Amino acid sequence: MNSEKEQKQSGMSPVESRAAFSLAGIFSLRMLGLFMILPVFALYAEELQGVTPVLIGVAIGAYGLTQALLQIPFGMLSDRIGRKPVIIGGLLIFALGSVVAAMADTIWGVILGRALQGSGAIAAAVMSLAADLTREQNRTRVMAVIGLSIGMAFAVSLVLGPMLNAVIGVPGIFWLTAVLAVFGIGIVLNLVPDPRESHFHRDTEPVPAMFGKVLRNANLVRLDIGIFTLHMILTATFIAIPLALRDFAGLEGANHWMVYLPVLLLAMGLMIPFVVIAEKRRKMKGVFLGAVFAIALAQFGFMWLHQSIVGIGFALLVYFTAFNVLEATLPSLIAKVAPAESKGTAMGVYSTSQFIGAFLGGLIGGLVYAEYGLQGVFLFGAITTLFWLAVASGMQKPSYFMSYLIKVGRMDDAQAWELQAQLREIEGVGDAAVVGEEGVAYLKVDSQVVNYEALEKFSVEEKVVD
Repeated sequence: MNSEKEQKQSGMSPVESRAAFSLAGIFSLRMLGLFMILPVFALYAEELQGVTPVLIGVAIGAYGLTQALLQIPFGMLSDRIGRKPVIIGGLLIFALGSVVAAMADTIWGVILGRALQGSGAIAAAVMSLAADLTREQNRTRVMAVIGLSIGMAFAVSLVLGPMLNAVIGVPGIFWLTAVLAVFGIGIVLNLVPDPRESHFHRDTEPVPAMFGKVLRNANLVRLDIGIFTLHMILTATFIAIPLALRDFAGLEGANHWMVYLPVLLLAMGLMIPFVVIAEKRRKMKGVFLGAVFAIALAQFGFMWLHQSIVGIGFALLVYFTAFNVLEATLPSLIAKVAPAESKGTAMGVYSTSQFIGAFLGGLIGGLVYAEYGLQGVFLFGAITTLFWLAVASGMQKPSYFMSYLIKVGRMDDAQAWELQAQLREIEGVGDAAVVGEEGVAYLKVDSQVVNYEALEKFSVEEKVVD
């Protein structure tokens, strides 16, 4: 009995570890499929029938529109029919989109394929399954493993894309993407554990009744604008960067990985101390605003230095260091700012904003490139980032509260209100919401101040941290 309790407190169980790494594998395979064409598509698209600069951008970003429209509905569908059927169905749609894009000889065929890829919007269902398979005290670790896998897959895709393009071409990359989706289905069927039960998780899933509250929160909206802008600039930038490397810096497309690989490795190393300073030393706002400013500097760098490999490489290093810092700190800020009972809703709006940004980045980037060329795209990125900096500078200093869940047992509304008031009186508790029908208290606590012993007496089980 004691050994079982020690296992629960010391780390993830074998089932939780298996869930974390298998679900991370599914995410990684899908991300590779979406992003391997990012550094090569602008060069390949010149061979397609009906191509224009605007349609190149639409093809790159088309997945974002369908993903934005369908990710929350697919998550809700998984509550009704089960997580695995939705994930498998989404991967099949993703594979179909990859096949359509691989067989297309017109730009419109590729756009259709990319839109179908995005229609396989499984992110919310995967996160819900991760929540089903993990105890609350280990959920943060599992989500961290998945998040790390997404970041690694993005970095690998930028290097693999040019390498594979030299061997199998962009159609071959799309065919490979379809194969990766099939592998993902195999992981779902053979490696991902089956949950004992699937139920709604307010901390990871959107609550429709909470959308209004989240959208009226000025600080959350600032962060949504942030992730929207970050991915809009990313998509627009990669319409221009491959062309700049080839046409101005004189580097053949097959060799672009020689720039991306060292830049991404250095950027991942450089971002670590900034994230540590932001989180451990509680300098989140300063680091965040500094990273936004660095994105603007990188865009100006692309404008001024895009005629040399060294210049582009230096600007990319600044860009990806800042990009990695922002990708790490923005979700953390959402978790800190979101009310205790609406974290899942806030994350749903945040993710939707990200995908809409990716779509509009392709569309607007293509329009700007058609009218003003490469420098116009980079100037658009710089001006947009400076606008983001102005918006972000008004955000309040984050509270550094962490989410904390207590299973308190089911109760009526009067009991829930009474318990909620008691919890808010405990030192270190910044916010508390007790949902009686779920039997869960959702808290925001300062881990350096909170009196955990005082919280434990309200728990019907051992304490759980998210």
